[in-house]
Amino acid sequence: MQGEDEALFQKGLPIRREVLGADYVDGSLAKADDFMMAFQRITTSWAWGMAWGDPTLDRKTRSIINLAMLTAMGKIPEVKLHVKGALNNGVSVDEIRATLSHASAYCGIPAALDAFKAAHEVLVAEGAITPKA
Repeated sequence: MQGEDEALFQKGLPIRREVLGADYVDGSLAKADDFMMAFQRITTSWAWGMAWGDPTLDRKTRSIINLAMLTAMGKIPEVKLHVKGALNNGVSVDEIRATLSHASAYCGIPAALDAFKAAHEVLVAEGAITPKA
């Protein structure tokens, strides 16, 4: 990577670590061989350096948008990852619930059910909610 791409990577890396957690990000980078490192650099530069690095929207808003978009696309592993990121960005359990409820109306019940289940799993694991006994 050269020039602007490297600058976006360097801008995005700390943002990615703050939102998703340094252990997750550093683990992903450490496990990447030459083939997968191309993707790690792309996602860090474009998603995190360019998109998340744009100061127009705050991180909390971005997290809410991500949860809705990932629900719409049915990307459940990413929903789980971004629920944890949403908590890191100050999104409350009630706001996560409201986001997924809103997505239910626009994305459909099956997609929202999968997202609710994924979010519930992460919220329990993170100690943000206590499951019913």
